[in-house]
Amino acid sequence: MFGFSIYLSAPITSKIKKKINRLAKAGFSGVFTSLNLPEDDPAVLLDRLSELGAECRRLRIELTVDISTAALERLSISLDKVHELTDLGVTQLRIDDGIPMPSVAELSQKMGIVLNASTISEEDISLLQENHANFENLEAWHNYYPRKNTGLEETWFDQRNAWLKENGFTVTAFAPGDSDLRGPVYATLPTLESGRYQHPLSAALNLLQNNVDNVYIGDEGLQVETAAQFDSYFRFNTLLLHANAEVNIPEYLSDGEFIFHQRPDVARDSVRLREGRSLKEGTIEPANVKERSRGAITLDNKLAQRYEGELQLIKCDLPADPTVNVLGYISPSDFGLLENCEAGQAIQLVF
Repeated sequence: MFGFSIYLSAPITSKIKKKINRLAKAGFSGVFTSLNLPEDDPAVLLDRLSELGAECRRLRIELTVDISTAALERLSISLDKVHELTDLGVTQLRIDDGIPMPSVAELSQKMGIVLNASTISEEDISLLQENHANFENLEAWHNYYPRKNTGLEETWFDQRNAWLKENGFTVTAFAPGDSDLRGPVYATLPTLESGRYQHPLSAALNLLQNNVDNVYIGDEGLQVETAAQFDSYFRFNTLLLHANAEVNIPEYLSDGEFIFHQRPDVARDSVRLREGRSLKEGTIEPANVKERSRGAITLDNKLAQRYEGELQLIKCDLPADPTVNVLGYISPSDFGLLENCEAGQAIQLVF
């Protein structure tokens, strides 16, 4: 499952509601928000949560709320009255480490509960079992890390997730957004430090390769083009790559409708599109032969002989080759997605 974040520090305006609708249509099925905002009026926070909850209910998407014992006290909500939050549309509570495991076990009988994936211990799991927790309602979510150089290290993260899954937890982590970054640091909100400035879809796919089940976008915004890329991947398992032409390109590229596929034998330096040679029309003369920098879209010319017509997306800087024409370039913001092209991956180039 993929989700996104909406924070309650600002009103739930019609613009916000349109964004929620757009992302829900793009395939996102969960919203994350927080009530840990001590500077805001509790009544205002609950009003905004009610509006957000109503929108999530209407769209039938989950609403997970980050809550602490201090926030519950400030909102005058006790643990035995969490129905006051579920009545507002909340489906899951992400709780801090201050709530004892017996209380967590009791809460899990009533609704979905999210625990801190980084701090759950074997002792915690034993206490949950002893107190008859409903493990079907328990999940493990990692934090996001606003400050640069504080995000998690990948090897530890992967090992931690493997242990959590062995103990029956569904694991969720955060990928960065690329619009409306959250202050005061504005350095995106990822779980992994390596994902901090990655393309959001690339960061999300990398998380899924590290024993993660669900990915939420930590920041509030995704650019319209990025949301469309998520939509293309959700619905058609197709990576949509934006591109710019440098010379005249074949018609099968310019219409932007053709779906290419990476060959089953994945190359180290390039994404080889298996349909390239079969689409060749006439003789391809050498043209715009130059250094092939990362992101270059190349077409093998007649000097390549039986490879004439081969299309490649270049993953690393390569020298010029007299047998290879450079047609244009993938947009720099999409470079990271080249690394997510697996064997047989469907790819759509939009110039």
